[in-house]
Amino acid sequence: MATRQPTAERSPADVVLGILAIVALLGLIAGVPYGLLRFFGSPIPEGGLSLSMLTDEVRLGTILDLLSILVWLAWLQLVACVIVELWAGIRNVGVPSRVPFAGGTQALAHRLVTAALLLFTAAAAVTPLVTASVQAKPAPVATAVADPSAMQQQAREDRALVPVKKAKKVYVVQPPAGRHHESLWEIADKCLGDGRRYKEVFELNKHRVQPDGTRLQISDLIRPGWVLDMPDDAINVHTVPADDDKAEILSGHEDKPSSLDGKTHHFDAKSDAKSDATFDAKSNAKAGADQGDPEDTREFRVPVSKDKPDHIDRPGGVVESPLAALPDFLAAASLAAAGLLAALGQRRRVQLWNRAFGRRLPQPEGDAALAEMALLLGADPYGTRLLDLGLRHLNRALAEQGRTPPTVYGTFLSPGHLDLWIHPADRDAPAPWVAVDNGSVWRLAAGDGHRLPEDALAGTLAPYPGMVSLGTRDGGRVLVDLEAAHGVINVRGRPHIVAAALAAVAVELATNRWSDHMRLILVGLSPDLALIAPDRVTVVPTLAEALPELEARTADVQRALAAAGVGSVLTGRCRGVYGEAWMPTYLLSAVPPNPAEATRLAELAKTGSRLASGYLVAGDDLPGAAWTWDLTPDGRASITALGLDVQGQLLPEQQYHQVIELFRTTVGDGVPMPDPEPSGPVSAQLSASFRPAAEVRVLGPIEVIAPGPIEDERRPICTELVCYLATHPGGVHPRVLGGALWPRGVEESVRDAVIARARDWLGTDRAGRPNLVTEDDGRLSLGPEVAVDWQIFLELARLAAADPHGGAPHLARALTVIRGPLLYGRPPGRYVWLAGDPLAFEVPARVADAAHRLSELRLAAADPRGGVDAALAGLRLADGDETLWRDLLRAAHAGGDLNEVRHWVDQLRRWAAASHLKGRLMPETEALIEELLPTPAYQQAG
Repeated sequence: MATRQPTAERSPADVVLGILAIVALLGLIAGVPYGLLRFFGSPIPEGGLSLSMLTDEVRLGTILDLLSILVWLAWLQLVACVIVELWAGIRNVGVPSRVPFAGGTQALAHRLVTAALLLFTAAAAVTPLVTASVQAKPAPVATAVADPSAMQQQAREDRALVPVKKAKKVYVVQPPAGRHHESLWEIADKCLGDGRRYKEVFELNKHRVQPDGTRLQISDLIRPGWVLDMPDDAINVHTVPADDDKAEILSGHEDKPSSLDGKTHHFDAKSDAKSDATFDAKSNAKAGADQGDPEDTREFRVPVSKDKPDHIDRPGGVVESPLAALPDFLAAASLAAAGLLAALGQRRRVQLWNRAFGRRLPQPEGDAALAEMALLLGADPYGTRLLDLGLRHLNRALAEQGRTPPTVYGTFLSPGHLDLWIHPADRDAPAPWVAVDNGSVWRLAAGDGHRLPEDALAGTLAPYPGMVSLGTRDGGRVLVDLEAAHGVINVRGRPHIVAAALAAVAVELATNRWSDHMRLILVGLSPDLALIAPDRVTVVPTLAEALPELEARTADVQRALAAAGVGSVLTGRCRGVYGEAWMPTYLLSAVPPNPAEATRLAELAKTGSRLASGYLVAGDDLPGAAWTWDLTPDGRASITALGLDVQGQLLPEQQYHQVIELFRTTVGDGVPMPDPEPSGPVSAQLSASFRPAAEVRVLGPIEVIAPGPIEDERRPICTELVCYLATHPGGVHPRVLGGALWPRGVEESVRDAVIARARDWLGTDRAGRPNLVTEDDGRLSLGPEVAVDWQIFLELARLAAADPHGGAPHLARALTVIRGPLLYGRPPGRYVWLAGDPLAFEVPARVADAAHRLSELRLAAADPRGGVDAALAGLRLADGDETLWRDLLRAAHAGGDLNEVRHWVDQLRRWAAASHLKGRLMPETEALIEELLPTPAYQQAG
């Protein structure tokens, strides 16, 4: 009977590498000591080791002896690494033990030993077959036929020799448990024993299509149900055929994906099927514990029964975020989130105009704080800037060539580029835009777009103000131009889904930066949406109330087109003439029209050309609709006429009410600030003889000066932890701390490991006490010898307030610790706890009050230069407080130098132009400028 040979799993290259690895190991293990003994002799001197060696004269021979000893020590370390790696490879225990101080050496040994063992594994697979063929003897045919047991044995051997299929390990991202969402760090920590290895998982899966059609683009953004390829040493994962499709892997488990956590499904080459075999990962965790690294010990309670578990116990417990209901749609609406944050910043700057001394802006709480945290997590200011500047530059470049911008029916915005889908195709795209797909797509690389000069494009009209997000696809965001429909867009779907889609469109149109002035008329949506952008949004209850304004606006645009002699608003915007005439009006109606209203809407769309208008109207089948925007119950959005199908952008009612609550905090006066309370530890720190054991600086660029070592990759999260404790001196429970630093939740083991690293980093004080203290009730705080600039400022401000003479020396000393804006330079997506913390509003208010008070005291003391310095110190942190700008102008004027006054006026106007206020200043500030520097004199000087 013929014997079927197995498919080889090792290529010739593997064999060659294995042989080279063996040669290298032999050379290192045997060759190094041979060379040392031959050329340097024994490392032990003939007379043995003695203390006199330290006092003898140093000669060349002495130096060579010392070098040989160092080489011997390095060789011994290498031998230890090889033994550890061999033992781990032979026993198949997963992650080998760590040899102290042998990071690079052990990595080299690991590669060599692995290559060598792979060679022996390949040989072992073939050896039984070779042996059997050599030892087999020809048997009589009659015997072979007459011996059924031999035939059965042979049959079993034949079945055992089916081709072996390659396998891979995968992990299925779990759905949220309560408010906890998995992250790559936690997956790496659970499956690889070290959260720092999340980068390996990211690189294995970057840009690969997932079952839901999306791709992994950013390491922080993974979704439940994604199937992640894992490194070979991963545990708590699934072993499946290497060629299995991700969607097939996911669909192969009935109760996907929660039942997959904690189970390994082994691929059986014999049956070509997935087994339900499981293993208890505690054994692997225990093996890790035996290897001596406490941070790598993780106990995973996994089900060992074949029955489907009702729940999965998460390892080590989970610290859930304080976000009781994270507004996930807000966090996913990256462009709308960026626009909302910009609008919020503008409203808060206006709010500062009315802030009185001793008061601060009200902080968002509850739902409002949740909304701001979600916006901070999801906002994409870089994408927003790319879209805005890219479109304005295109408009200007085409105008300079005497061309009209093309019809853009859709846009694709990804981290790497901006695509415009145009019709008809045009291969002549102005640089730095390039034409691709035979001119049907104009592309702007992100790097080129971010280099566009913003100041030079400030006066250029936005060519496509009706561009709005449809949803996400292929790792990017798909937008459509409402004006390109040349008519009504019929939005179909369940009423609450339609309302959520229209609300998302409304907030994006109302706040985006790639539109100029516009009118947004909302029908059937919350009247409170007007709070977000009252200058853009009007809310009416019925279409009948909206139609007259729309009809009048259409007539105005048609007259403007005739007067300008152009056939499209695109041409008018490109030429820059009759600018106000091309400002758009968009209708968003969640209320279906009655027959009469539908007829009037159809009349508006009969022009057949682009006007400065767009209509998104709910309804089952609107007569004469140009496009149909379909929404499925699970939130997918499609426009068949454009061939688009995406995961739709929605803003459900609960979440846009959270946004509204956030904007409500920007209405009204400020709230009073309590007097600072005395602080014993900080009072002692004000002594000239005090030397801090560690320092934390938050009033400017973030700095933590600590005595202990810390790895660069761990510094950011440990810095944020220390800053949180520094700004909450009353003590913080670890669970509260974990919820603040990881808004999406974190495992206790990860949180505790970061706390331990921060404690080691901060070190101890002069009495040997840790600078990161754990109180009896479990709360964490910083020790008395850790200096925090904010706490020092508060104590000095308290002393100044108690000084009957005004406290100028205390205020001057307090302002010396101000180096810049609060927590300046914090990375995007971090420090989101500031959104719900009074610190963000208290710090600028107290600093501005201190600077204002000191400037007044110095002016009263006939010290105008001191008044200027005090105002400038406050402006380093609170540049949006116009009270300080007025103090600066008064002090400069009191010094008698009008040129200096003009200089600061120019600086103030530049600041206002660059701010959300778009050049506006308080009436009180304008009046002071006119008083100190009358307009004719100011213009003459300019």
